[in-house]
Amino acid sequence: MGQGWAPPGLPSLLLLLLCCEQPLLVPGQVTTSQTAITQGIISQTTTSQTTTSQTSTSQATTSWTTQSPNLVTDEVEAQKFVEEYDKTAQVIWNEYAEANWNYNTNITQETSKILLQKNMELANHTLKYGTWARQFDVTNFQNTTTKRIIKKVQDLDQAALPVEELEQYNQILLDMETTYSVASVCHLNGTCLQLEPDLTKLMATSRNYEELLWAWEGWRDKVGRAILPLFPKYVELSNKAAKLNGYKDAGDSWRATYETPLLEHDLELLFQELQPLYLNLHAYVRRALHRHYGPQNINLEGPIPAHLLGNMWAQTWSNIYDLVVPFPSAPKLDATEAMINQGWTPKRMFEEADNFFASLGLLPIPPLFWNKSMLEKPTDGREVVCHASSWDFYNGEDFRIKQCTTVDMEDLVVAHHEMGHIQYFMQYKDLPLALRQGANPGFHEAIGDVLALSVSTPQHLHSINLLSSEGGGYEHDINFLMKMALDKITFIPFSYLIDQWRWRVFDGSINKENYNQEWWSLRLKYQGLCPPVPRSQGDFDPGAKFHIPSSVPYIRYFVSFVIQFQFHEALCQAAGHQGPLHKCDIYQSKEAGKRLADAMKLGFSKPWPEAMRLITGQPNMSASAMMNYFKPLLDWLLTENGRHGEKLGWPQYNWTPNSARSEASLTGSGRVNFLGLDLEAHQARVGQWVLLFLGVALLVATLGLTQRLFSIRHHSLRHLHRGPQFGSEVELRHS
Repeated sequence: MGQGWAPPGLPSLLLLLLCCEQPLLVPGQVTTSQTAITQGIISQTTTSQTTTSQTSTSQATTSWTTQSPNLVTDEVEAQKFVEEYDKTAQVIWNEYAEANWNYNTNITQETSKILLQKNMELANHTLKYGTWARQFDVTNFQNTTTKRIIKKVQDLDQAALPVEELEQYNQILLDMETTYSVASVCHLNGTCLQLEPDLTKLMATSRNYEELLWAWEGWRDKVGRAILPLFPKYVELSNKAAKLNGYKDAGDSWRATYETPLLEHDLELLFQELQPLYLNLHAYVRRALHRHYGPQNINLEGPIPAHLLGNMWAQTWSNIYDLVVPFPSAPKLDATEAMINQGWTPKRMFEEADNFFASLGLLPIPPLFWNKSMLEKPTDGREVVCHASSWDFYNGEDFRIKQCTTVDMEDLVVAHHEMGHIQYFMQYKDLPLALRQGANPGFHEAIGDVLALSVSTPQHLHSINLLSSEGGGYEHDINFLMKMALDKITFIPFSYLIDQWRWRVFDGSINKENYNQEWWSLRLKYQGLCPPVPRSQGDFDPGAKFHIPSSVPYIRYFVSFVIQFQFHEALCQAAGHQGPLHKCDIYQSKEAGKRLADAMKLGFSKPWPEAMRLITGQPNMSASAMMNYFKPLLDWLLTENGRHGEKLGWPQYNWTPNSARSEASLTGSGRVNFLGLDLEAHQARVGQWVLLFLGVALLVATLGLTQRLFSIRHHSLRHLHRGPQFGSEVELRHS
């Protein structure tokens, strides 16, 4: 899940590096008030002519919100502007997308240089047409499409920055993303592991506490610490650009993409509605990990160490399903073994996704997709950005996916997710360029995931010969829902907190001195997780997650994970499904496909509630469908947790594995911690008696001194006429 980048004032999906759960933006993304625009690195030429243009544009930006009395109100003239903008933008965006693709699939100095050159051209185009767009007053325009496009193009995004700062911003983003993409963690023997596929596989499959800790800590030491020196300047420049575009800060500009005044309030309500399900799942998983790793590593009333959940960032936990499966004797649900035995390839996985969309009556993938996409990690030694992403090249025919695909069930789901982005691109390809993006960023992420909800059902996997049976019994259902919850429910707090942290960084309530401390405070608060080893402010653990160095807004994923269940429920009704929601498979339902197509065709031409209405029949986001889907599992969890007397939450919130090991090592050796010192038990007892004696002596001395002072003062007051008794009193009186 990811969403592509888009420069200032344009559709926010340039290469819509739409990525799996983790969007993929290349280099960074920033959004405008009307649209989710990825902050693709935007550069600009430094000729005297360009510098003059930039200076005047920045000045115009500053005064833009005050509205000049000489603004153009002629709607015919505005329509001519929109037509010219659309024609020129398609060329410039296509060229930039090609350069960006070449960099992402072959990271070299040469491809980086070409990318920055194309970025300059794009920035100049943005400045020219953005400044022109600001000459129009669209308040009374009758054509809502023209009005929407001009308002969108008026936002200059990072191109509003002065030349030198714009180039600095671009270089920072490029450096941060490159650092992330080429990083590896090395053993003492010189063997090095990259994130994809090596470290990802290790985190998913290892059950060795120390090995997991090595990978977890090593990745953060290598990536986070290297990105930290660059991040404060990125924040400063992002905020400056946002303010030049009329926003309070960069977080404000990102939120404005949703066109929802009470967005933060609405999101908080959704989070609270889903909280009971997460808390019960957390408690259940914590006990299972306690059984496997022991009380020295897991506290049944504390947070869970973040490296034990099968994922480098503990954002989804499905890889530890084997440790938490409710009914181990029930039939297996993972199709990975069958895929490998049957010789599935990455291409076959994407073909299967294409078949699913076609069964709904949706558009087939064009041949160009298969020729130009990168569906596997290259074996020719190229450095690439492996993070899965989907790309629109803005010519109506070229759409691609970049993914280092592994043949397993998890990546089969990701393939459907990415193909959902491609389907969205194709559905709105005939709209004006500025409107070629999702109704809101969460919509683009949700479309592919809706299909994945059907693909993941045992019934569908059985129909494509990846499971031996459809299942159907109670134990099988609970196992299936547990596996789904480890993906969907565990992701809710993670996707919520990422931008809670960043918004506070942008508004200044989190400063660079406490980046890491506040990051872990939020991970504790929302996820109930703790770092497995002590962290310092020299660490920058947020930077170890792709979307932070790549400047990709993340709240879209939270929105996506909620609304995909709303979509699923509505599409299942359209498909005539009867029975529990978690058993629905919309495969081959043309009616469900029509609802999806109608919403996707809108692109960004209408506010997102209208697209929501086309699919669900109502305009609001709601968590009720998600709760309905998982209700059988929640009922089971309530019973199971009650049986064990689980305490929901993490009342011993300050527990960490490090503190537990310290206490255990002291206890096991007969030694104790006394005032921070590691002592023998008899030494500590002597120390306690010494402290007691000193305490009593100090108390007696204090009482004696108090009595003495009282007597002196009393004597002084009774004989005041006889003159001062202390030199200090003489001085006071003479003063």
